[in-house]
Amino acid sequence: MTKNWLATGALALTLGMSATASYAQTTTIPGEQVGLATGAPLPEGIYALNTFVYQSRDNSALDVGINIPVLVWSTPFVPFGGRVELLVAPPTVFAFGNRGGATGLRDLSINVGTFVGGIWAFDLGNNFGVSLLGGVYLNELNGDRGVLVQNNGVVASTAVLPQLSSNTYRFGVAGSYTGDGWNLTANLTANIYDSPSSFGGGRDPNRAGFSTVYSLSDSLNLDLTATKKFGKFEIGAIAYGTVNFDTGAKAAGIINAALNDRGRFLMGGLVGYDFGFATAQVYVARTVATTSFDSTEISGRLIVPLYSPTPVAAAPAPIIRKY
Repeated sequence: MTKNWLATGALALTLGMSATASYAQTTTIPGEQVGLATGAPLPEGIYALNTFVYQSRDNSALDVGINIPVLVWSTPFVPFGGRVELLVAPPTVFAFGNRGGATGLRDLSINVGTFVGGIWAFDLGNNFGVSLLGGVYLNELNGDRGVLVQNNGVVASTAVLPQLSSNTYRFGVAGSYTGDGWNLTANLTANIYDSPSSFGGGRDPNRAGFSTVYSLSDSLNLDLTATKKFGKFEIGAIAYGTVNFDTGAKAAGIINAALNDRGRFLMGGLVGYDFGFATAQVYVARTVATTSFDSTEISGRLIVPLYSPTPVAAAPAPIIRKY
């Protein structure tokens, strides 16, 4: 059971969104893959995973939540020795206004474009694994534009998530060691945008700012995990961050609140428990380096196997009698 749950790192194709234009430019939320052995192939079967992240931001009018449900089919196909895993996920972003009064911001939710993609995961032997990821967030098909509204009804003059003006192409590579109850994993995720872009195709609400042509910065996330299992319990350290490739005045002025918003990095800890029918994890992290904003982030995750092939029964041993 332990090995199987460590292998559920392949479910880390989960998705997330930054929740305001001031966030470092990335559609995949930093830290969404910590606690998962993303380099290890999953056993054949169907798995469900849900991760919820809550960002409590310092000196901000908004706190942010991201819910990331994922369905993964670990197929029986293993071309060149690598397991093919297919997945789909429809993330949602929530913004919570934490200042009252007429000019305080209302709560809101925004649909992120459904992610569809796949993993090619290899077991290298000796408890080492490596995987490659590819997919796309279909923002132009079903990503909601989202607007910020004050309690007095005044509408913000720009999109909450300029990232949704463009499909996001996601690529990743991960390596994991899962021996002796350890999960030592490093995961790199790149987000590439169709940029410049705008909210067109009938999705422009004809409000000021939504006709803007957005210059979206490509980005790179790094998620790190070092945890150990003790029976059914898991405990360890995590770290994650994101970096923007473009910090020029055009991209920074439109996408990021401050010029030269290179990104941010957080560190924290994780605790998990294996209930047998499901595995639960909770992790907390705090900003240690940033050019954008400081925050404390609390995340919870539930992993549930929905189906696995019935093991083939071993052939009965012949009965040998000695006369």
